[in-house]
Amino acid sequence: MIMILITCVDNNMGMLFNHRRQSQDRVLKERILKSASGKIFWMNHYSENQFKDFENYINNSQNYNIDEHFLSKAACNDICFVEDCSVAPFEQKIEKIILYKWNRDYPADFYFDIPLSEHGWKLISSEDFVGFSHDKITEEIYVK
Repeated sequence: MIMILITCVDNNMGMLFNHRRQSQDRVLKERILKSASGKIFWMNHYSENQFKDFENYINNSQNYNIDEHFLSKAACNDICFVEDCSVAPFEQKIEKIILYKWNRDYPADFYFDIPLSEHGWKLISSEDFVGFSHDKITEEIYVK
């Protein structure tokens, strides 16, 4: 087990529609960056745009990595933020999955592709919080 995976999904585990993220939320991004503090934080160029408003953090952090092959390069306890790529091939490298649920039904054509309960992932924590653009965002944490 190696990396911690973070992603955002709708009620049907959708992540993208027509190659665009379904939603974004400033409070959620702050929460993600706070949880990544002191850890190696990975994402690809597509997701980098999510955090462009946080340039001060990014420019002052040696732990912030942008790479198209980030899921292959992540090491023990590194955090990987995923929006637009399949994670199923990397499931054996994942020690924890953090899902942020929008609690809405959005159109989607790209989905989170790890069947959690079928593969033995257990929900250990669930917390609702108020976002900037969403009245309720749910953070769910899964481990094997």
